[in-house]
Amino acid sequence: MHPTIFHSLRAFVADYGYWAVALALLSESAGIPVPGEITLLVASFLAYSEHQLTLGGIIVVATAAATLGGYLGYAFGHYGGRPLLDRYQSVFRIPPATLKRGEEMFARYGAAAIFFARFVFGMRTFAGPLAGVLRMRWRTFALFNFLGAAVWASFMASAGYLFGHHWHTLLRTLRRFNIAALIVAGVVILYWWWRHRRQIPPEND
Repeated sequence: MHPTIFHSLRAFVADYGYWAVALALLSESAGIPVPGEITLLVASFLAYSEHQLTLGGIIVVATAAATLGGYLGYAFGHYGGRPLLDRYQSVFRIPPATLKRGEEMFARYGAAAIFFARFVFGMRTFAGPLAGVLRMRWRTFALFNFLGAAVWASFMASAGYLFGHHWHTLLRTLRRFNIAALIVAGVVILYWWWRHRRQIPPEND
């Protein structure tokens, strides 16, 4: 992260506290690509270094905001349908391949994809809208959206707090984690595609 961006984000969180965390995570989970993950880490870092916020308070606020944002994203996708998703993709310049991978992941893994999408960079932003477009069952989405938000927020906030004195090392580690998660997801999807292809009988001439 560029130092200027980091300092600006740090000032934003320092000035607005829990409201900054809530706004960032609500927006990100609803489908707006803002740096929610980094905002959460900055807030946790400040809780460790400057004691302006508490770790417990950050986790509660982050879980609530991320959960509500996911519900809003689902509603946008459910009522807006595919046309809204296409406009969303155009406005935020989301590569078609990214949405396609998301659709394949949701179709194959269902509710589990909602949970693990929290931990994958990019997927976290459009998981809610995509679930709505694909008409995932509301109760199922609501449960796994909450569980994913709670576990992700607790993990990320605790990581930022415990490793507050190694901020730059933590950012590098998380960046590698996101890359590794994408690689693993890609391998799994390719494996299941390969198995599906093997099960399709060849066409007769």
